[in-house]
Amino acid sequence: MENKGLIFVISGPAGSGKGTVVKRLREIMPSIGLSVSATTREPRPGEIDGVSYHFVTREKFESLVENGEVLEHTEYCGNMYGTLVSEARRILDAGNDMILEIEVDGALQVKRIMPDNAVAVMLIAPSREEQERRLRDRGTETEESIAGRVARAEEEIALADRYDYVVTNETGKTDECAEKLRAIISAEHSRYERMKPFVDEYNQR
Repeated sequence: MENKGLIFVISGPAGSGKGTVVKRLREIMPSIGLSVSATTREPRPGEIDGVSYHFVTREKFESLVENGEVLEHTEYCGNMYGTLVSEARRILDAGNDMILEIEVDGALQVKRIMPDNAVAVMLIAPSREEQERRLRDRGTETEESIAGRVARAEEEIALADRYDYVVTNETGKTDECAEKLRAIISAEHSRYERMKPFVDEYNQR
């Protein structure tokens, strides 16, 4: 998949605020491609196949995984969800970057499958205490659930050395965090190994 577009994988523990930051990043960088995920669950009212999701059977989904046509996937509440290689190609081949907001396991899958095209960024809260506060402020988490998510966060952060970047999402500074991500995107396109073809061509003129 040699092209100008790159996949920027944004992930992090529950309470890191990745959803809010990614939403803001898309607002300030509207050219970033949005991947339509595949799922085995039934469509909900108003959802359109190919727009909301690619709705497929479990048999089809498993076949896609087996044939290497899924970048990353996970199972949630008995349904499979994943990012199709064809979706990545559609966006990247057009010369656009793509943002994937996915879990840590999925991020590492993408890095393994597309090491030259994928850039992984882990977002973390400024402290464990702040992470717990954010989870409590949701009003949907039990104390048991919060404890489990905090414990899981420690396991996920222990994998930070497999990421290309780690960004702290300070409370109340969504814009600043999104700007950090935009700076990373710009810097990645200026890496020497990505610019080498241009440099070689320049020197041959």
